[in-house]
Amino acid sequence: MADKINIAVIDDEVQILNMLEKFFKKNENYKVTTYSNPVTALGSLKAGTYDIVLLDIMMPQKDGIEVLKEIKEKAPETKVLMMTAYSSLDRVLNSHKLGAEGYVLKPFESLSTVEKKLKELLA
Repeated sequence: MADKINIAVIDDEVQILNMLEKFFKKNENYKVTTYSNPVTALGSLKAGTYDIVLLDIMMPQKDGIEVLKEIKEKAPETKVLMMTAYSSLDRVLNSHKLGAEGYVLKPFESLSTVEKKLKELLA
């Protein structure tokens, strides 16, 4: 079996973290780590730590755009998929300019939609 895809989910909403963790842990091809605090997540991040990060744009502890910048500085090869409940086009475009590979809107249409987007980014 090939190496597992290592995923980090960074979101201040515990129910989102729990839902995504449960979903990805059902598939033996994924290893998932969740963080409710982006500062803690950044502390654990270095090059090669994660294949992909699912990152919320709006968090009280630290703005997702700032977190994205730091991820790309520390681990530029890590793919980042932004998650947002707010379809603010300027924030989405800004995150794309800063290196995010895509985004998904919350609430999710379905978790399989999130997985499909993830697979597209890693293909």
